[in-house]
Amino acid sequence: MEKFGKSQSVKRVEDIRFLKGAGGYLEDVAPAGHLRAVVLRSPVAHARVTELDVSDAREAEGVHLVLTGADLVAAGMTRGMMASIQTNRDGSPAAAPHRPVLAGDVVRFVGEPVALIVAETLDQARDAAEMVMLDYEDLEVKTDLAVGGATLHAEAPDNRAFDWGLGDEAATDAAFAKAARVVRMQVGDNRVIVNSMEPRGCYAEMEGDRLHVCFSGQGVWGPRDEIARMLDMPKDKVRVTIPDVGGGFGMKAMMYPEYHAVAHAARVLNRPVMWAADRNEAMLSDHHARDLTSDAALAFDENNRIIGYKVHTLCNLGAYNSQFGQFMQTQLFTRVLMGTYDVQDTYIRVEGIYTNTTYVDAYRGAGRPEAIYLLERMMDIAARELGVDPWELRRINFIKPDQFPYKSATDETYDVGDFVRVLNAAADQSDLAGFAARRAASEAQGKLRGMGLCYYIESILGDPSEGAKVEFNEDGTVTIYVGTQSNGQGHETAYIAFLSDQTGIAPDLISVVQGDSDRIETGGGTGGSRSVTVQANAMLATVDVMVAAFTPYLAEKMGVAEDEVRFDHETFRAPGSNLTPTLVEAAEMARLDGRVDLLSHEARATLPARSFPNGAHVAEVEVDPETGQIIMDRYTVVDDFGNLINPMLAEGQVHGGVAQGVGQALMEHVVHDDQGQLLTASFMDYAMPRASDLPMIGFTTEAVPSTANPMGMKGCGEAGTVGAMASSTNAVLDALWSRGVRHVDMPLTPLKTWELLQDAAEQTC
Repeated sequence: MEKFGKSQSVKRVEDIRFLKGAGGYLEDVAPAGHLRAVVLRSPVAHARVTELDVSDAREAEGVHLVLTGADLVAAGMTRGMMASIQTNRDGSPAAAPHRPVLAGDVVRFVGEPVALIVAETLDQARDAAEMVMLDYEDLEVKTDLAVGGATLHAEAPDNRAFDWGLGDEAATDAAFAKAARVVRMQVGDNRVIVNSMEPRGCYAEMEGDRLHVCFSGQGVWGPRDEIARMLDMPKDKVRVTIPDVGGGFGMKAMMYPEYHAVAHAARVLNRPVMWAADRNEAMLSDHHARDLTSDAALAFDENNRIIGYKVHTLCNLGAYNSQFGQFMQTQLFTRVLMGTYDVQDTYIRVEGIYTNTTYVDAYRGAGRPEAIYLLERMMDIAARELGVDPWELRRINFIKPDQFPYKSATDETYDVGDFVRVLNAAADQSDLAGFAARRAASEAQGKLRGMGLCYYIESILGDPSEGAKVEFNEDGTVTIYVGTQSNGQGHETAYIAFLSDQTGIAPDLISVVQGDSDRIETGGGTGGSRSVTVQANAMLATVDVMVAAFTPYLAEKMGVAEDEVRFDHETFRAPGSNLTPTLVEAAEMARLDGRVDLLSHEARATLPARSFPNGAHVAEVEVDPETGQIIMDRYTVVDDFGNLINPMLAEGQVHGGVAQGVGQALMEHVVHDDQGQLLTASFMDYAMPRASDLPMIGFTTEAVPSTANPMGMKGCGEAGTVGAMASSTNAVLDALWSRGVRHVDMPLTPLKTWELLQDAAEQTC
């Protein structure tokens, strides 16, 4: 049996229960007799609260508790929500204003939590919320992405949260000074809402003197520690669990105010309390994503090689620092700043701006889609200005295979890569040679056709350490405990298959336990495409521990020396012995002999380095110039994910990621008015991609196994989105270029596309 996976497309084992309606999502697992909570939210973007009278609500039918910010302060909950803080270019710390669980004297965005109402039923809680008297004095609202304006926080009087930089500015300026050509561009990256299929929610209950919080999330240990901190409880008095989760995409990795308020309410009432957002509430209160504008420049020598790259970004943080908001467009963006290109002289400056809007944080890719979008838009425009084929310009500048391991300009070490090979495969798979004929056919029908390329690279994020535990059960089954958390990716299928490959244990005997801080000592959760790579590494370590533990026991049974016992990933064998037990059989023997120590095995392992998935996305669109309607006609992906456990799961991840990237490029867009009111707060106003908006997505792999882990794997969870935004936008611009359009920004809705064509036509008249 192959040691590092058979790379078989095994069907997802968890789908059976989901398709039968037997999934255990939050609403399914809520404890009997729970109370329901409703959050009263600010109806305005910026105001000073002059009255918050909850007395009538407290007397309403069915109401058990009403909490305000003042109530939490009186109860000792004075700590602010957690936020990671950057260091400014001058060495000073970035702004760190207090972010309360429930608003105090000032509200700063529409949807900010103001009060929590707990009642017997959801309808009673909603009715009571309408009885709350909230009066306020309007303050000036800031929504523009610029330094200055009405001050949100005294800690940032100019609304600049941070002024961050990375790179050698002097060396980069010197590279630009000697450049043969410089290409400049301003690129916007529109704000989007994650919109997971299952909105956020949680419940909390007391279990004796311990607090149990269950929420729809992406990991339990960080939230456990944060709940303990906010409620001033010992960590061992807090248990956090996660049930089945209907999508996370980074948004559910964060802690939100509602979880702390509900936990406090359950502790006060000694009754289970549940809160679940509806779609409108989710759109208001889930953190948003992207929302930045970058001015960038590429310096080229006379051979069209890039010799310098400069970026100045303004990014919108919203009204507060979210958990990792300050890191999105700084440290995470710069992980892949220069992409796959061999350039060392780079400099980036990023200014984070507070506005009276919902806070911004991670969404599928977390900074890397934004970086690659900017760079690959730049590469496309550079190719046009330099008069070079865009595919060839990338080949000229790629890091060559003999340069690996390669230290990037931002201190990332790319372990392996063969970008030209992958790009050439993409040319074949997308039928680049036949594009001219397809364009001519479209033009004959009065349509415009364009092809867009993006070559991306992704940096795997998160804790490189992970643990795994395997238990042999009395009924002959095996349980594996993991520290990652599925949000719908198919982790159970992947982990069962991997453990079966390494041990010979039949897949139908294996079950996976995740998402329980009591049953699993520690873990890194899910995010940054880390899960399968780090978890498989931990499982390998656990298998090694398991085999080492059984070897002396079985050597005695076989009557041979320990060093003669071998495990072939199915059975133990030794020369001269007819005894060839499987691991399950060996565990049963140990159970009968009272060797309980052999029935549970665990290990923790750390990856020596990150892996860097990469690949080429080729989008092909057809545009109706009369209406601006864009049809995504063809979409091709060739990825280097290294070795795969299950190609079908990887392909599914790519399909989902592409849909989210194309969605942002062509239709998704958050709009606020000048008073900070969210105008796109429902699916009536916020467009999401449907099946009819996408073609069948071609997916193939050109594997260059990673040297950063023993499995040769590279994460695949976010790669689809990282490549899709630029390829889609570049394709539309390519289609419009012949009509005089020279710049486009996401989202390319039919109206915007039509207007671009009209403006270009007027300029040529």
